[in-house]
Amino acid sequence: MTKTERAAYVQKRLGELYPNPPIPLDHKDPYTLLIAVLLSAQCTDVRVNQITPLLFARADTPQAMVKLSVEEIQEIIRPCGLSPMKSKGIAGLSRILLDQHDGKVPADMKALEALHSVGHKTASVVMAQAFGVPAFPVDTHIHRLAQRWGLSSGKSVVQTERDLKRLFPESSWNNLHLQIIFYGREYCTARGCDGTVCEICRTLYPDRKRAKKTKKA
Repeated sequence: MTKTERAAYVQKRLGELYPNPPIPLDHKDPYTLLIAVLLSAQCTDVRVNQITPLLFARADTPQAMVKLSVEEIQEIIRPCGLSPMKSKGIAGLSRILLDQHDGKVPADMKALEALHSVGHKTASVVMAQAFGVPAFPVDTHIHRLAQRWGLSSGKSVVQTERDLKRLFPESSWNNLHLQIIFYGREYCTARGCDGTVCEICRTLYPDRKRAKKTKKA
């Protein structure tokens, strides 16, 4: 298969497996999604979804969040890990939203990336999942699978994102990044598949005999 043929098969098969992929982080609006995505760094979505109801019961708007101290936020989100950094980020971005954006999450990539503790991936997730703007956030699952499937050489998540955007139509990006994540969690896991085990890996590379080593971003 050529790279284009591999991409077409991946898109078709993932569409069959996950025709309507749900957003894995519970939220009710762009602000609560932004906070949930920030908390998800090096933490499972399941854990985040257990903690955000406790946090949002205290503060689910920038106006309410800035009334909490960093220490109060940190105590609530501690189970998510990296709580000192994340609590400062939540407090900081909430203040910026109030001071610069009338308390609203901006539907603009550059403005999102300018918020405290918000990087390109977090901003991409919010653009895609809160505002429906085509984006292709690349996490560890997507980075790993893109290499196993020969869709990117994957020296960095930046390169992986660029390669995937070139291969797939823009209209598919928002669904596809979720579909790849779900497949990577369910079938093509870091330890459960080495590039020779799962259905898609075997279909794309039926003659592959050795494990596909993936480069960490």
